[in-house]
Amino acid sequence: MRKSHLGFTLVEIMIVVVIIALLAAIAIPNMLRSRQQAHEAAAQANLKLIANALENYAAVNSVYPTGTTALMGVTPPYLSTDYFTGVHGGYTFTNSLTDYTYLISAFPTATTPGTASFTVSTGGILTKY
Repeated sequence: MRKSHLGFTLVEIMIVVVIIALLAAIAIPNMLRSRQQAHEAAAQANLKLIANALENYAAVNSVYPTGTTALMGVTPPYLSTDYFTGVHGGYTFTNSLTDYTYLISAFPTATTPGTASFTVSTGGILTKY
């Protein structure tokens, strides 16, 4: 009488573990790279949104605002989100505003997988550094 084998052998289980480890080694770096690109794209989009708000404000008022509250303190607001407080999309935003120029910067936080910082300056010129 032959004995029937139910279950997997140790060798079969080890082969499956090795295959899963190889797939993870390929997939995880790609996922992290995609996440980094998504954070960077969101930061650039937010900078363009802020620059558009500043340019619209200047078109109406003939000068740029000297503070960001002027962009949100009107109805309808030029900018509906205050990007200059807290973290937005893994980035913090800073500003330098005068009557005739502006410089907005986006810096990744320590927990953001991105390493690139961006600025947008007068006229909506976006720069990566």
